Amino acid sequence: MKTLSAPESMVSTSKNPRSIGSTATADEFLVLKDVKKSFPTPNGEYVVLDGVNLTIKQGEFICLIGHSGCGKSTLLNMVSGFSQPTAGTVKLKGQSITRPGPDRMVVFQGYALLPWLTVYENVYLAVNAVYPDKSKGEKDDIVKEHLKMVGLLEAMEKTPPQISGGMRQRVAIARALSIRPEVLVLDEPFGALDAITKEELQEELLKIWNNSRNTVLMITHDIDEALFLADKLVMMTNGPAAQIGEVLEIPFKRPRDRSRIMEMPEYYKIRNYALDFLYNRFAHDDTAE
Repeated sequence: MKTLSAPESMVSTSKNPRSIGSTATADEFLVLKDVKKSFPTPNGEYVVLDGVNLTIKQGEFICLIGHSGCGKSTLLNMVSGFSQPTAGTVKLKGQSITRPGPDRMVVFQGYALLPWLTVYENVYLAVNAVYPDKSKGEKDDIVKEHLKMVGLLEAMEKTPPQISGGMRQRVAIARALSIRPEVLVLDEPFGALDAITKEELQEELLKIWNNSRNTVLMITHDIDEALFLADKLVMMTNGPAAQIGEVLEIPFKRPRDRSRIMEMPEYYKIRNYALDFLYNRFAHDDTAE
């Protein structure tokens, strides 16, 4: 099948960033440069990522998409500080990321909540760990502020087994945001939810982001989700030795209305281009696994 050509306005190009300091710029907030990640195996080195270059501006919402096994989660683990690159650098505000920290918070698909604690206590635990010197009243205010943000104040005395999957993910998001991270890392946070709950949480996340403007790096397998949420769609080639194939600019103005953008011809132009990238140009080879 013929490969589609992306309009020039869709594909990101490098520009000279505006300097805001001696070690970083607003346009070079989070930078992956020549990143390689490999693991030893009995048959030799297995290269997951090789030559990954990505520059993210402060406050951008980035969605990362690609087939299973292309190293998306590996990339997020390096940004989160859970692992380090074999070669190359991952820097936040000009400083190399070498370990996890409260400036980067992760929300996983699996919630990662403590089931014996209440909703309130799950969030309080994070706030208390990051802000030990704040008074109990200040911590209480922070917890309740963020539970209110995700609509869970009335459920704060319930435990995770007593609430729905969508509500658990709201708790995970509230917990991550409560420590006020500079980068929010989302690893398919809505992947296990039903379609209606998924769309509701997408709307809530976008509303929160519109107010906070955290830098967001999110893995998704859903192109429509990416087109609704993101400023840019980062498309990865297949592994092993995966790279970033293309970065597409999402041109829709904010705030976004889902039904309105889905009526735009440009929406389907970008959607079809991304589908062509994934299923024609870089179709997943199941025989290679």
